[in-house]
Amino acid sequence: MGEEPFFSGSRGSGTIFFAGCPCHCVFCQNWQISRRHGRGEVVSEEAFYRIAQTLIQRGVHNLNFVTPDHFWPHIENLCRRLRAEGVDLPFLFNSSGYQLPDIVTRYAEWIDIFLPDFKFADPQLAKRVMNDERYPEIALSALTRMIEAKGVLSPFDPSGDTLARRGVLVRHLVLPGNVENSRRVLDLLRLEFGRRLPISLMSQYTPVPNVLHQPPFHRKLATAEYQAVLDHALDLGFENILIQQPDPSGAFLPDFEQRAPFRGNTPDTP
Repeated sequence: MGEEPFFSGSRGSGTIFFAGCPCHCVFCQNWQISRRHGRGEVVSEEAFYRIAQTLIQRGVHNLNFVTPDHFWPHIENLCRRLRAEGVDLPFLFNSSGYQLPDIVTRYAEWIDIFLPDFKFADPQLAKRVMNDERYPEIALSALTRMIEAKGVLSPFDPSGDTLARRGVLVRHLVLPGNVENSRRVLDLLRLEFGRRLPISLMSQYTPVPNVLHQPPFHRKLATAEYQAVLDHALDLGFENILIQQPDPSGAFLPDFEQRAPFRGNTPDTP
């Protein structure tokens, strides 16, 4: 239930988290599985299939592959098998945005919905956080391929009453002390893709143990910082923005030490 309402709906997104990530951002909100070695469970191809089938039988609205890049051959085989068996749930590719553009075409043969981050427009910030100043150009090229293949997210219903079936939604996590980076991200997206591009503008940043002594990432995002970025998005004329109200409860920060990592969307957290 921790995804956007048009993915979570009433029965949840069938989310499968994969250990590791190509970015290794210092502030990663999923740091327990993306940066910590040895987290996760090694499974066979058949066990992977059973995991997916268990989710499907529970009635989830989609299958959602999180940081799937480095496991793609296994995911591709799973998607092929499920489609051959008549499964018509949307398949989501939930990623960092840090994909080589040429591989996106291969993903798009099986993936219905792309859910990329667009983290940085500032190359120096990307260098500091994930040690690759090329992130903005790589992410932009990959996003272009995704939109060419699938178009923008449809339908876009923030209430969650009508579930998304196809297309691209861009996520952007606003970082403390980096409002200007977020403004530049929005400027770039508006220039390249226009005002109809759907954006999930996230306020849920929470400092994790790795950055407690690394300003400005050592603190939570200020409400005024998020508001400044949101105001800029509105000034640019974006028509499809999902706004995330600041939530001190931590409902969207996962704890993978727990059997249920996070609460996410509940009747009390719209």
